[in-house]
Amino acid sequence: MAEDESPLIKALPPESDYITYLTIVEYNLNPENLPILHKVLQDETLAINIGWDLVHLLVPFLPESEQCLQDIARLGNPREVILKVTESLRLIEYESPDDESLDELSQTLAGALDSRVRAESSTYPNKTASTADGEKRPGSSQMVELPPPLPLAVSQFLALISMLAILHPRIKTKYPSRFLSTTLQAILASFSNSGTHREEMLLAIVKTVKTITGIQRPMLPTRRSSGMMSAVSSVKSRHAADPEGNTDGDVSPEEKATRTKLLQSFVTHVTEEYLLNLPPHAEDVPGMAWCSRIMELQHPERTIDLSNTFAERFQREEQLSRRIDAIGQLVMLAHDLGLTDDALLAAAVAVEKLPQVGDQDEAEPPASAEDVPLSRVGAVLLYTARQTSTILYDMSSKSASSAADDQEFTIFPDHQSLLKHCLSSPAQGTGTLGTEPEALIDAILALGLTCLERDSMGEPASDEQFNDYLQVTALLSSNCPSPNLRGHAHYLATTVLRSQPDDNARRAFIRDTLEHCPFENLKVSAVGWIKGETIEANPPTSMPGHLGRAPDPEARSIFATPFALESLAPYLFPSLHTELITAPVAEAWQIFQLNLSFYLTSLNFLYLLLCAKHLHHNLSIADLWKDNDVAGSFLQPLRDAGQRFGIALDDVGELTDERTPGVVAELTLLDETIERVTRAVRYLNET
Repeated sequence: MAEDESPLIKALPPESDYITYLTIVEYNLNPENLPILHKVLQDETLAINIGWDLVHLLVPFLPESEQCLQDIARLGNPREVILKVTESLRLIEYESPDDESLDELSQTLAGALDSRVRAESSTYPNKTASTADGEKRPGSSQMVELPPPLPLAVSQFLALISMLAILHPRIKTKYPSRFLSTTLQAILASFSNSGTHREEMLLAIVKTVKTITGIQRPMLPTRRSSGMMSAVSSVKSRHAADPEGNTDGDVSPEEKATRTKLLQSFVTHVTEEYLLNLPPHAEDVPGMAWCSRIMELQHPERTIDLSNTFAERFQREEQLSRRIDAIGQLVMLAHDLGLTDDALLAAAVAVEKLPQVGDQDEAEPPASAEDVPLSRVGAVLLYTARQTSTILYDMSSKSASSAADDQEFTIFPDHQSLLKHCLSSPAQGTGTLGTEPEALIDAILALGLTCLERDSMGEPASDEQFNDYLQVTALLSSNCPSPNLRGHAHYLATTVLRSQPDDNARRAFIRDTLEHCPFENLKVSAVGWIKGETIEANPPTSMPGHLGRAPDPEARSIFATPFALESLAPYLFPSLHTELITAPVAEAWQIFQLNLSFYLTSLNFLYLLLCAKHLHHNLSIADLWKDNDVAGSFLQPLRDAGQRFGIALDDVGELTDERTPGVVAELTLLDETIERVTRAVRYLNET
């Protein structure tokens, strides 16, 4: 059909009224007619009268209908169109991949480490495109790499927020925050419902906010070509004026402050939504793995596999490198919006429950900047990104986004306060400590590691505050499902514990952990702490008869005296007869399984005390052995329990169903360890 014969041309007003013409457009709308609609929408009067009603009709035809939507954003009534756009954002239906699909995706991305696989995965079917002159002649084509098409829902999101980038600057009103508040809520609600291509969506969000605010800083380049940079198209065509624009006066300072706070809050909520809902990875990669990357850089001796570090993986694996690109964009946007470190920290420890910008039910526009809260979690994540960058990227100076009078962040009281408010506070509603999102735990622990690297310990206000800090970090080292994060929490707890100059305070915390902690792996850590204290306080050169200078008795550590071990002995080598011998075999077996690692760790520590002859005199090991009946109440019940369980695990025993090669190996290891300790007792008679 010739263009002049198209109903979209023949029915143009004044041939029909606007309502009738809109009906004709709806009835005849198809991909073939979109170029004609694009042409007729250049009429500003037509765009103003029917543009806002076309939005919901054009969205299903994306990406082909993007030009028409841009026409409506440029020339339609911005106040009406913006309402339709925000409504359409909320109505986008994203596909929800099930857990199996996510696992398959995760494994596929992990397998892409092979260079051949990655090369093939980046080769798309369409590899040729015409040169700039468009002539079809030999040599006029060149090889280009085109990304695969985006899902329809993602294309709809990108196109709609691209419209918002045009619409908001067009609206001239004394109270722009009323439109902005509704827009930001709709963007966040839609982004929260998405499941894939979130980096492309996030980049489009950043670009839209910059366009709305007039920020001139160019976008940060991505670390690899990923199609992210083309997420939002730039339109430089003519924009019509706001037909209802208010030109009576400038926007008030109060309104400008509210607008800025809305955008700052929005950035924190987007950060929270992105990092706390990252797709699963095939390996243990919590969030941005800030903790692991800091430890690899600052303590390479603690890295097990130097050939496959987290830092290299975040450079090499596309799924991980895109995380860095995305967070980098958000950090720079927060800086451009004037979001300071002090403001982020204040939000992170806010006590009162404030309404959230990201609530699905649309909230009323705020009356003032004070009514707009930052996201607590998002604030912590952004602050961590800034602080860790000074270590990871060798930024010698303080974050450029910080105000000159920002206070130094220290373990006490700053990090302790974050632990209290962001992880362990019941008001957070996150359940048992350690079950919070891994990205959040990684961020919190990374801030603690950053303080250690800067030697920013601060001073605890009391022993109670010190113990509270250690209890939280120690519990994280026990409860967190991620082995990666458990290790970092243990390092943090151990280092902070050793920083306490008061020997008695350290001993008291170790005793409290051994006596009251219900977690076996944390009691194992406590044995490690007392072992470390004992070795450090009693070097071999302190043996009697050594020619060196005798230590000052008043300067001696409490761990260099018998008192420390004597006070801890009932919990290091507890009486086990009732639990393991007297109790019914099924109940005893359950207790044994829960505490086996602790038993083995205590036995190994006991072996050290027996074999290290220079400890015998200083720490009165012979008296410790006799006074606490270590042989009769701790060692012998373990030996008898091993034999008891061995019989019960036989084919006709009560625990037959529990028998596995692993269980048999554990009992064998216990028996061998007990015998090794028993043989070492003879050293007590040689000193």
